[in-house]
Amino acid sequence: MQRRLRLRHARDFQRLREDGQTKRHPILILSYHPNNLEYNRYGFITSKRLGNAVTRNRVRRQIREAVRLLHPSLEQGYDLVWIARNAIVTQHFSEIERIVLQLCERAGIKTEDNNS
Repeated sequence: MQRRLRLRHARDFQRLREDGQTKRHPILILSYHPNNLEYNRYGFITSKRLGNAVTRNRVRRQIREAVRLLHPSLEQGYDLVWIARNAIVTQHFSEIERIVLQLCERAGIKTEDNNS
């Protein structure tokens, strides 16, 4: 994922925590808020409760890839933070991909013009 598409600063995460809207699923949480830019920025949170570094990095890569595939069919101009829950560790990539899509649809940021 391109560097400009990543949320890297604590203040951005804090702003989402305070002002953003949230959609929840048993394995993943999506927080989102408009960012007044022409593109989306993404952040990924995997806590130490998920497991060791290898496990956390694998989960982060899977979520990042699912979001990367969905990125062209999302409305632009949002900051989105994906927070992994413990149950995600046992999920297959196809299930993670399905849940990412479902959360984006529930948030109303998935465009209808693409058939992704």
